[in-house]
Amino acid sequence: MSSRRSRSRQQTSSASRITEDQINDLVSKLQTLLPEAHIRSGDRVSAARVLQETCNYIRNLHREVDDLSERLSELLSTTDMSSAQAAIIRSLLM
Repeated sequence: MSSRRSRSRQQTSSASRITEDQINDLVSKLQTLLPEAHIRSGDRVSAARVLQETCNYIRNLHREVDDLSERLSELLSTTDMSSAQAAIIRSLLM
């Protein structure tokens, strides 16, 4: 009975595995999403470098979002909340 379980696990794990070609395709697609400053699309680079640059890029985007959120909060706190501009900003945020 244990050999049945072993074969069943092997079949399940092999059916859910991603092939090397699929990984290469996904890394290539990911590379095209990075701005030119990080990795040029025409350059052949390792998957590890693409993943590293992607992580760095996402961290930078998080920092930008945090910075913009903070600046917006400061702007809204100093703006007269009854003004038309504040109403527009609030409606855009909703």
